[in-house]
Amino acid sequence: MVQRREPTARQVRLGIELRRLREAAGLTAIQSAALLGANRVQISHIESGLIGVSEERLRRLASHYACTDVEFIDALVAMATDRTRGWWEEYRGRLPTPFLDLSELDHHAAFQRDVAILYVPGLLQTEDYARAVFSSRLPELTPGELELRVRHRMARQGKVDFPHEIVIHEAALRIRVGDRAAARAQLARLLELSEEDRITLRVIPFDLDGFARASSAMTYVGGPVSKLDTVVRDAPHGSMLIDCEAQLTSYRMRFRRVEAVSLEPDRSRDFINRLAKEL
Repeated sequence: MVQRREPTARQVRLGIELRRLREAAGLTAIQSAALLGANRVQISHIESGLIGVSEERLRRLASHYACTDVEFIDALVAMATDRTRGWWEEYRGRLPTPFLDLSELDHHAAFQRDVAILYVPGLLQTEDYARAVFSSRLPELTPGELELRVRHRMARQGKVDFPHEIVIHEAALRIRVGDRAAARAQLARLLELSEEDRITLRVIPFDLDGFARASSAMTYVGGPVSKLDTVVRDAPHGSMLIDCEAQLTSYRMRFRRVEAVSLEPDRSRDFINRLAKEL
């Protein structure tokens, strides 16, 4: 089997889940390889996402690992046999890999939940807002690199159709990453999106007492089963993907607690309307 030069985040995630199953079963890579009639290097490459695994082999491994979660196994099989070449492939070699991984994550998402503190989430940004965000990057992007990132972000927005819950802090609504006109247009865009059935938008105002979760900014992406959920957090050199079950549980709780102190959707729209009139 041909070894991949650069596995996608989805391919790496499949390998990680297979390794977790093996370790939970108390088996070494050598023992696992023997069960398949393979060698340790092949198992290592499968668990690193460097080579694929067939449905038959994956189900044999799951059986050896005593995994009885049928929905989870079926979801892993779907990951292993997926041959999708998505729209984002046109950007491969032109944008950093994390941009493509986010697009692939969008494509397979069952739902998404965002907590935004300082910036409007990428999937809700206007073109001018996105351009201003990317323009603030250091080192500065060339005009071509800047426009490529903006075009990719706008393309992402046009491809998603999953249920999307967003909790956004007043700070993100007030900070002008661009000029006044761009800020006004961004608020108008949020009001427009908030009317869509698949989107639930809530606001956390500055005057909320005891909001100690200002570091809770995150994007929570639902997988086909909860074990395959993913949290995306900004990191200094790109996005950090979190998939440990204990941390996923923690982030689920964080979102619900932040959501619980936010304004209801109708009051949130009224709040955004008032901010827009101030501009």
